[in-house]
Amino acid sequence: MSLLFAVTLFVSAFLLFWMQPLAGKILLPLWGGTPAVWNTCMLFFQGMLLAGYAYVLVITRRLGTRGQVLLHGALLLAAALFTAFGGTVLMVGDMPPAGNPSGWLLKVLLLAVGPPFFVVSATAPLLQKWFSRTRDASAGDPYFLYAASNAGSLCALLAFPLLLEPNWTLDGQRASWAFGYGLLAVQILACGAAAWRSRTTLVDASVEAVHGGGGGDDDASRVETDAGVGTVAPDGDAPDASDNDGRGLSFARRARWALLAFVPSSLVLGVTTYITTDVASVPLLWIIPLTLYLLSFVLVFARRTLLPWRLAARLLPGAGVILALIYLSGATEPAWFLILFHLLFLFIAAMVCHGQLASARPPARHLAEFYLWVAIGGALGGFFNAILAPLLFDSVAEYPLVILLACYLRPAIGTRMSQVLKLSATVKGEAEEDEAQKDESRARLLDLALPIGAFVLTAALALLAAQFDLKSVEKLALTLGLPLILLNHFFARRPLRFALGLGAVTLASILFAESTGRTIYAERNFFGTLRVTRDESQQMQWFSHGSTLHGRQFTDPARACEPLSYYHRKGPLGSVFAALGTRATTASSNIAVVGLGTGASAAYATPGQRWTFYEIDPSVVRLARDPTLFTYLSACAAAPVETIVGDARLRLRDAPEKYYSLIALDAFSSDAVPAHLLTREALDLYLSKLAEGGLVVFHVSNRSLDLERVVGGLARRAGLAARIFADKEYEPAIGKEPSEWVVVARREEDLGTLAADARWLPLDESHGKFVVWSDDFSDIVSVFRWL
Repeated sequence: MSLLFAVTLFVSAFLLFWMQPLAGKILLPLWGGTPAVWNTCMLFFQGMLLAGYAYVLVITRRLGTRGQVLLHGALLLAAALFTAFGGTVLMVGDMPPAGNPSGWLLKVLLLAVGPPFFVVSATAPLLQKWFSRTRDASAGDPYFLYAASNAGSLCALLAFPLLLEPNWTLDGQRASWAFGYGLLAVQILACGAAAWRSRTTLVDASVEAVHGGGGGDDDASRVETDAGVGTVAPDGDAPDASDNDGRGLSFARRARWALLAFVPSSLVLGVTTYITTDVASVPLLWIIPLTLYLLSFVLVFARRTLLPWRLAARLLPGAGVILALIYLSGATEPAWFLILFHLLFLFIAAMVCHGQLASARPPARHLAEFYLWVAIGGALGGFFNAILAPLLFDSVAEYPLVILLACYLRPAIGTRMSQVLKLSATVKGEAEEDEAQKDESRARLLDLALPIGAFVLTAALALLAAQFDLKSVEKLALTLGLPLILLNHFFARRPLRFALGLGAVTLASILFAESTGRTIYAERNFFGTLRVTRDESQQMQWFSHGSTLHGRQFTDPARACEPLSYYHRKGPLGSVFAALGTRATTASSNIAVVGLGTGASAAYATPGQRWTFYEIDPSVVRLARDPTLFTYLSACAAAPVETIVGDARLRLRDAPEKYYSLIALDAFSSDAVPAHLLTREALDLYLSKLAEGGLVVFHVSNRSLDLERVVGGLARRAGLAARIFADKEYEPAIGKEPSEWVVVARREEDLGTLAADARWLPLDESHGKFVVWSDDFSDIVSVFRWL
């Protein structure tokens, strides 16, 4: 019987994790890549998950097994009407043309995917509750089934980008999901029937035993079950009285469940944001932290102990010290080593927190409430990182804060020995017990005093290091070496002391970090972290979004109007505008650029032209227009420049037909590639806005993806001429970065002088097999650079 329940939970979790990215991809072309889309989707799914868990808590307290099976079966049938989700999304007649789409998105999500997601989300706690009422030998402790559920989530997480997305269109995935839902419904009903039959048999046997023993009617009406003492209805089916009983669960215990779930949930998002912001921008990197998160659940709730979480608890202080050293150093190389260590700490912390959750699980009668509080903690972690953190911090500050919280939540080293000593003191007498209490009071005082000392020591060492002409590594060793060694050796046994000490060292080291003074502006919003920095020679200012360079400019006013980095006059874009300059003025008067950055390309503007930048992030527009940071727009453009804020694909619809002589797309350099801007439907839109003889230029420089293969596939499908210029020359002295650009035109003759330029090569499959993306199909893995 346990196999039936385990397989059903596996399938349920697989479908649940499959639905979330699938629904997001269906909505993406309609509202673009705005954060409102992703944040609204995230909050919707977390809210529905909580609703599903709350529903299980209510029905298991109010209904007997038969009532639960009948009600849930009816909901499964009703939700089946919505399983072809996505069809409702196509009814977009009332889609708002502008403004915040959150209300519309919530309505579409509720109608399209709400009912099936709600029903499926309830499966994990409900089936475990049903299993606890069967006669199976493992029914007394059904929590091992949670491992099967998380294994299903893990498989779906890996299968979506590696198997499902590359091989099925969105329509195909919707149909397959609907088939899987039907299979799941049959499995759930089979589990319900097994629980109902087993429960009835168990109660009948108990009642017979009571009557056979000569008990009265009152005795016959109450039986003992593995879920507690409950009242038996004439048909042997009623909710256990213990299910309505909150005795034995204090608020502190519930809050700790939520807190232990909060920390790993926040860490997953924190480590992903930090790595992609400050270390390396890699597509699909988010899969690895989430995989480790789910794997920790599988390991700690499994029947057999494959990896003891208490071992992870012993490793956590040392890992925290090393991670603090890496974090405070600001190191970005070697990137893969640093990434691996961040991921290692995440896995250790998740094992410790989830291990304590597994150890603190209540009896089966409180199972539904346990999972509800775990879900609350997980949802709060997501809400904190995705919504609150960008509003509160201008950097990824939530990541180190939750690292400290993880260090605090671990069990104290030597806890069992201290309990033995307390027991021994009790046996020896009150005098010894009083002495032990005084020792504990002194230790608690030191838990606060010693971190203050660590702060003072670190601050003093930072100020001392600033007085000498030392290399960065030497300053780091002098400032942080001694405090971190002391932390690891003298603070580690007591979690509060260690967490406060690590926080004190981190806070004091800000003095060291600020002594360099290279960052002149930093901002955090829903799109990520924006930084403006000045190089050590004070000759250039750089604009970065996370770890991706978005442009730079000379600080010398005499050279400030030279377009730098990917937009240099000696690079591909320079040759494109040189080719445009040979044409008639009327043929090249309107220019559109998707992606603003510093606005460096505006340096190519000439009198008589009209330029329009499409930028999704309002903060980027503000920074590019701030003359104290960058002056390309304010001082270098020789033509009117308009900036339109919003998703480019949506806002381009409002442009006149055949209006632009050049459309340059510069939005594909980071790890989060807006795939909806590289589909055949998107290309059709660009061509409809392109004047006769015009050019579409794609900036395809990317450290991880061969995007020229996508552009090549789109161009070949549409019968367009396409050339590529892969500029490999890096000339830092003149501010030039390597870059790759693809130019597309309706006819070969529209390429003008570019067709005769030997640097612009025909784009063919010698650069890799072409792929064609559409709104119904896109696959990042197929264009991933594995080497």
